[in-house]
Amino acid sequence: MINYDLSIDTWGDEELQAIDRVIQSNYYTLGKEVKAFEQAFAKHVGTRYAVMVNSGSSANLLMVAGAVYGDYDLKMGDEVIVPAVSWSTTYFPLTQHGLVLNFVDVDAKTMNIDPVKIEQAITPKTKAIMAVNLLGNPCDFDALQAICDKHNLILLEDNCESLGATYKGKHTGTHGLMGAYSTFYSHHMCTMEGGLVVTDDEDLYHVLLCIRSHGWLREQPEHSKLNYEEDDFKKLFKFVLPAYNIRPIEFEGAIGLEQLKKLPDMVAGRRRNNAFFVEHMKGVKNIRLQQETGECSWFGFAMVLENELADKRHELVKIFKDNGVMCRPIVAGNFTKNKVMNHLPHVI
Repeated sequence: MINYDLSIDTWGDEELQAIDRVIQSNYYTLGKEVKAFEQAFAKHVGTRYAVMVNSGSSANLLMVAGAVYGDYDLKMGDEVIVPAVSWSTTYFPLTQHGLVLNFVDVDAKTMNIDPVKIEQAITPKTKAIMAVNLLGNPCDFDALQAICDKHNLILLEDNCESLGATYKGKHTGTHGLMGAYSTFYSHHMCTMEGGLVVTDDEDLYHVLLCIRSHGWLREQPEHSKLNYEEDDFKKLFKFVLPAYNIRPIEFEGAIGLEQLKKLPDMVAGRRRNNAFFVEHMKGVKNIRLQQETGECSWFGFAMVLENELADKRHELVKIFKDNGVMCRPIVAGNFTKNKVMNHLPHVI
């Protein structure tokens, strides 16, 4: 029996040679390989800057911290609009910085946050929208940007599931102030663990560099607004922001350089797979597929069971399992049903 896994190994000799290159250099922490990958990644998605971290979850954490400690008037007690369907680390970094989650339902067809419901949910405390491009599918960024412009809101993008997707020719992850990506094994490209934050704002880029590594002044150029110390020796241990140590290692940067070369073909393969899937699902009653917005990079193939099949999910899961087809819930489903909500300040 053939097993149909959720993801497969995309490494070849190139990635193994990249690992060996790092070993031969005898330099393992953040260095020239990571910096080269950051530059290549930013160029690929069309932004000025990219900052690599140790995971997509950390990318979200860094993105939120950057918005809080940058010049964007985002502070403890402010509300951030979030979709009801996403992964846990969309939400946790927000509450860990004292922000309140304002949950808004998703559009039943696209499974992305519903712009109409966003308008209804905005309060005087609302300061930002965390848009999530779910399962490779772009949000309606025309509608989201119009809402942000109207209400003076910050737009952030959790794009960890949607590397390679585009909306009107522009990469997802690049429509807001910042965007976060993941390069974990099951995602579109794999650097073992890893993630990135992208932005076009130079001052914000300096803030991200600082927060990634202890909050110190190292890596800050002379013209950085954060840099107040002229003595290079003293600068080694000067701290300016509350921060983390979420740096990646050189292996991840070196592998990323090789995976990035393969990314266009890997995304094209995902799109071909989806076309095959949609064609063969035509005419199947009581199963609704995810409706594409923009050009999707297809993290997976989502199915919603309706009418006579609405309560049959457990039966379908068993059939898949018995036939070697791996499947999962659609991300975490309605996240507000989780017990962790008892610990998260939120409104619905």
